[in-house]
Amino acid sequence: MRVMVIGSGGREHTMVETLLASPSVTEIFALPGSDAIGKRATCLPGDPLSPADVVAAAQANKVDLVLVGPEAPLAAGVVDGLQEAGIPAFGPTKQASRLEWSKAYAKSFMERHGIPTAPGKVFDDPAEAEDYIRSRGGPIVVKADGLAAGKGVVVAADTETALEAVDAMMRRGRFGESGRRVVIEERLQGPEVTLLAFTDGETVRLCPASQDHKALYDGGEGPNTGGMGAYSPVPFLDPDLVSRLEKDVLQRTVAGMAAEGIPFRGVLYAGMMLTEDGPYVLEFNCRLGDPEAQVILPCLESDFAALALACAQGNLAQQPWVWRDEAAVCVVLAAHGYPGEPRKGDVIQGLDETGHVPGMPNVQVFHAGTRWDSDKGWVTNGGRILNVVARGPSLAGARETVYAAIEKIHFDGMHFRRDIAAAAAG
Repeated sequence: MRVMVIGSGGREHTMVETLLASPSVTEIFALPGSDAIGKRATCLPGDPLSPADVVAAAQANKVDLVLVGPEAPLAAGVVDGLQEAGIPAFGPTKQASRLEWSKAYAKSFMERHGIPTAPGKVFDDPAEAEDYIRSRGGPIVVKADGLAAGKGVVVAADTETALEAVDAMMRRGRFGESGRRVVIEERLQGPEVTLLAFTDGETVRLCPASQDHKALYDGGEGPNTGGMGAYSPVPFLDPDLVSRLEKDVLQRTVAGMAAEGIPFRGVLYAGMMLTEDGPYVLEFNCRLGDPEAQVILPCLESDFAALALACAQGNLAQQPWVWRDEAAVCVVLAAHGYPGEPRKGDVIQGLDETGHVPGMPNVQVFHAGTRWDSDKGWVTNGGRILNVVARGPSLAGARETVYAAIEKIHFDGMHFRRDIAAAAAG
């Protein structure tokens, strides 16, 4: 099978590396890919947000399956274009991915189908949003309706912070059109977990649970980012609760989408908060999480490409679903200035030409924002630079290994959290 991955970040690098282990795969392409991905696959030119470009590249290279990594191509209708051209695609259509690209739509969907979500309201007028905030007080959560690269949520501890978030989003256009409408919700308290499931629109197959660390600094302090690290599995999750969430959230969502005539195929991501009053859905994503994919996919033993094709073609129930009995920990190394204005061009030390840490075979390094310079070697080229991942028989062991690997890597301004999986590892 000839496969193509859409995207260029750490998640897509992880997908490519996982596909290399798939027995059914004969050749891998990426659009647009990256310098690191280009060492493992053939990178193709084109705009990942253009259905026409993606279809043309797939046809020109006789691709049998396209896997979409990021959310923006889904929202742009890339899967719709591929389906019209008769090319199987791993990912939901533009209409189905509205669960992610419109938080207002997701809110109304959850209310219609009895899926637990925090009390809240949707606003198109900033003055009305501000009046609502003043009437409620803090703490409160302000969410940009549209896509904002994982940074469109402000968890406001007080009224003034929430008012500032509304002003920045709705009046000053901090996230462009994505922030012209906002969802304002009650702030929930409790641990967050991520549940990912593969689905063909009917069958739902749950992946091992994971936990992301979104705050920039240790202890959950600082601004939210796209994700500073993750680990899997989640030891404090009761198996009975997982089964209930699979039924009441993931399966109910897939069934609800089908009932509304919008079949959902691909990966459904439910970000959950476990409160004293029970679990609530914080958000839906319509693709593999980043950096959750970096700890989930390395533990997949079944053929990733075959599973993706089965999701596209509607026969997921017939596919083997086998996971390694291992834990994985991912730590994100970020650039100076991230998440605001990250600096580019800093030389990365400690990686070989393939982009890995020499002498550490149990460690994988997925490149999220790097560039290969023929004179300098690997240099920074984004906000989140590297995803350093270690697997092991226990979370404690994987965590020890990943931080040992990070000690060998350096670039000026390198920032990372030192507490990823610390609480869970015990």
